[in-house]
This record gives sequence, structure tokens and C-alpha cells, in this order.
Amino acid sequence: MADLVEAAELAPGVKLLTLARPQKLNAMSWLMVSELRGALEAVRVDPTTRVLVLTGSGRGFCAGIDMDGADAVGSADGTIEVYERQERFAELAVALHELPQPVIAAVNGPAAGGGMALALACDVRLCSTAASFSVAFVRLGLSGCDVGVSYLLPRLVGLGIASELMLTGRRVDAEEAYRVGLANSLHEPEHLLDAAADLAAQMARNAPFALQMTRQVLHQNVDAGSLRTAVELENRTQVLATRTEDMKEALAAFRARREPSYRRA
Repeated sequence: MADLVEAAELAPGVKLLTLARPQKLNAMSWLMVSELRGALEAVRVDPTTRVLVLTGSGRGFCAGIDMDGADAVGSADGTIEVYERQERFAELAVALHELPQPVIAAVNGPAAGGGMALALACDVRLCSTAASFSVAFVRLGLSGCDVGVSYLLPRLVGLGIASELMLTGRRVDAEEAYRVGLANSLHEPEHLLDAAADLAAQMARNAPFALQMTRQVLHQNVDAGSLRTAVELENRTQVLATRTEDMKEALAAFRARREPSYRRA
């Protein structure tokens, strides 16, 4: 059986994970959920992976959970079994959000429901002009609040736009996604992965500890209770960074006008 999540090296230090069920717009079976969770764990513990890029094969990014599966949402299984599956899928968004490495979503096509949630859990979303987004849950008789969307979407587009998208479930095309802040940039389909590789390379040029701490502190401080709370965390992190060999190498490279060579690279 072919892998449902394919791993490859997009560029030095840049891992590419591709959702590989194109005949279903990469709608996720429970086997695919398990494969993606395993692939994310492998990235998490791999010191050679500096940046992760997530994309889909074919013409879709991810259509969410496969609603045609025998154990899909709405099955006759008991509450506990359904809840456990719900946790398994939702944990993917948490795992993406909590990776030490920056994550770029290369959204090549429709990202619906849980697929949209996966894109939201990434740090940056580069989108094909064929991309689209929809909070599909509410159109299926479910709450629009699922797989972290109620936490992530308002932080990207604001409460007003998030409320509209989550209460209607309507489709947002690539142009609108860019306009409201869902997409960082738009690209022709054939140039999407090149753009993701270029952005990832810009990130990967920085010291691993600097990348990790930037991502970690940003995630903490977006919900900081006050400016002082945010600054105090920043202060501690900066002092830690000055103690690393990579910081010394970055400074030496800057002064010598050369590319840095990091020990953890």
C-alpha cells in the first residue's frame, strides 16, 4: 500500500510532507490521520529538519475527514469511540502548532473543514490561485468550532470575519483569502512549491535555536495578558540565546559578511 503521507526533502534542511490521497481531494481516512501524526512526530525529533512545508497532491490541499468512511462522523458507534476519534484528528492541529520548527502550508487547492484547520495551524500560508477555504463543519449539522478553528481563525482574520466564515461555512477563494489575511501570498499553481522552498530557505538560514524560540515566544505572547508579561518572556529568551554557540557564529558571520555555519544545522 502506498504511503498516504509522503515525506521528501524540498531543500537542504526543509522537509516536505505531502498528503497523498488525490482521488479524494486528500480527505483523510483514519489511517491517513495516523500516518500524518507519525510524520509530524518524526519531524519534531529530527534535528536536521529546520523548516517543514505541508502540501497536498493533485488538485486539493485537504478536504478534511473522509465523510464516506465507515467510521466517519455521524456513524452509529458509541459516544466514547467517536470522541476518541475526534481527539485523534484534532490533535493534528495541536501537533502542527507545537512543532519546534516553523511550518509553511503550501495550499494548492481546496482546504475544507479539518483541512482548513491544518492550514490555520501552520505559521504561514502560501496559496495557489486555485486554493480555497471553507469552515465546512457547520454545513454538515456540526458546530463550526472544530479542530482548533475557533482559536486559530480569529487570531488571523479578526473576530468579525471569523464569525461570518464560521457561521455560514461559505467558500473563500484565493483572492479573498489573501485580502482578509488567510493567505500570506498568492502564486500560480506551478510556482507554489518553488515559492514555499524559497521562503523556507530564508527561514532555515537562521540559527535553529533562534527559529525555535521565535516561534515559541510568538505563540505565547499572542495571548499575553500585558505588554510587561510579553517583554519579560522576551528578555529571558534573549539572554538564553546569547549563551549559545550559534549566536556567536551568527554574529561572526554578520561581521565577516559570510554565510553562517551552525553547529545544530
